Amino acid sequence: MVDDVEPGSIGRGLPLKGADLTVTSKEFTEQLILGAIMGIAFQAAGADVLDRTGIQGSIGAREAVKSGDADGMYEYTGTAWITYQGNSEPIADPREQWEAVRKADLNNGVTWLAPASLNNTYALAMNQANFKKYGTRTLSDVAALSKSDPGTVTLCVESEFANRADGLPGMAKAYGMSVPAKNITQMDTGIIYTQVKKGSCTYGEVFTTDGRIKSMNLVVMADDKKFFPNYNAAPAINSETLKRWPAIAEVLDPVTRKLNNTVAQELNAKVDVQGQDPHQVALDWMEDEGFVKEK
Repeated sequence: MVDDVEPGSIGRGLPLKGADLTVTSKEFTEQLILGAIMGIAFQAAGADVLDRTGIQGSIGAREAVKSGDADGMYEYTGTAWITYQGNSEPIADPREQWEAVRKADLNNGVTWLAPASLNNTYALAMNQANFKKYGTRTLSDVAALSKSDPGTVTLCVESEFANRADGLPGMAKAYGMSVPAKNITQMDTGIIYTQVKKGSCTYGEVFTTDGRIKSMNLVVMADDKKFFPNYNAAPAINSETLKRWPAIAEVLDPVTRKLNNTVAQELNAKVDVQGQDPHQVALDWMEDEGFVKEK
């Protein structure tokens, strides 16, 4: 990364001067923004930063941090708890979920820093026309509709969601939702939003922090049984790196505290709706918040 930044409210005294740090992320919009935010914060604190954001899938970025090929990323507590650490039952309290993930991952050479309130969990959403037609507000309502009028419940989902224990199979089981395979279409994330808006499928899998929910005026179904885990974003840092550069925590904590669902929706919309560059969106936000200054 070659951003010409200096400390604002973070990084004063350049506590990371002399550090060579690699940041990583997964490939979707929010992750690209969060990876850039982390890298910009490190640069302002004096580090030289290598950008390895945009790794496909969850496992690749995670393994990079574990092995030390990367030094840190923003990861989600629910993904770690279910996908990496192999648990089947989420912990309902967000802080307890983070604490359990943090404790378990110390054995894997990864240290979790303080979490954000940003909770990028799964949801089902529908367009306004279908909402007026069917009136469902919760996932229990969707399950009831799937039994009373099976043909009306069609789903657009990603392949990962279609197969994850914390995705469609688990959700259908928890809610007693009966959706035949012919009513489920798998597609890329971005296409789901446009198909739901058009009404090509009644319900689409969405992420609660996605800016397209607001811009497309979609209605999100409440997870009334609290099936989906908390996916709070938090810095996951290689433990050896953190031992060598403990100031990483003080650099990132104020930034993480500012990250919530409203901020995430606004930043994600700038990329997915307005077509802006994720890195530039991250840099603008870091400057607007006073975390860093351009030289």
